[in-house]
Amino acid sequence: MYKSGFQAASLDNILSNANVTKGALYHHFGSKQELGYAVVDELIREHILNRWVRSLEKAENPIDGLLAILRAKEPHPGFDQRLGCPLNNLAQEMSPLDEGFRKRLEGVFREWRQGIAKALRRGQERGQVRSDVDPLESADFFIAALEGSLSLAKNAQDTDVFDNCKAGLASYLKGLRTPGSS
Repeated sequence: MYKSGFQAASLDNILSNANVTKGALYHHFGSKQELGYAVVDELIREHILNRWVRSLEKAENPIDGLLAILRAKEPHPGFDQRLGCPLNNLAQEMSPLDEGFRKRLEGVFREWRQGIAKALRRGQERGQVRSDVDPLESADFFIAALEGSLSLAKNAQDTDVFDNCKAGLASYLKGLRTPGSS
């Protein structure tokens, strides 16, 4: 699904890559669609929550926490920059076609943006984030810029594009700091 998209991923290919029989697959999922929903609910959502929301909850400073995640070498296990972001790929492909996918994917984006906004609000309370920053607006911008940078790099098939975008995002994040805090 990650490599060729949900619609183009044949059931035979999925079975072969997962090393399971058709009977085993249908024991757990009634259809390819249900399998796709589980991928969103159990893999993609959990990755976003663990990597972004839960790690930011533990961060002493939300800006430092976001920068650390942004600078990590590998965004998630199995990530291939040439293939883009699994969340964004599915959102682009399936949201206009399937309401079940759209709602699930929108929920993941909502939890992600709310998690970042909550961390930024906490940073404001601690004097680490400028008081004039709108946490939700900043979270929306950050996610849109990150996802856009992954799409640009995927299209260009060039890691330098993603690195340039990450540098710009890092500068943006640093600009959210309260003067004198670091």
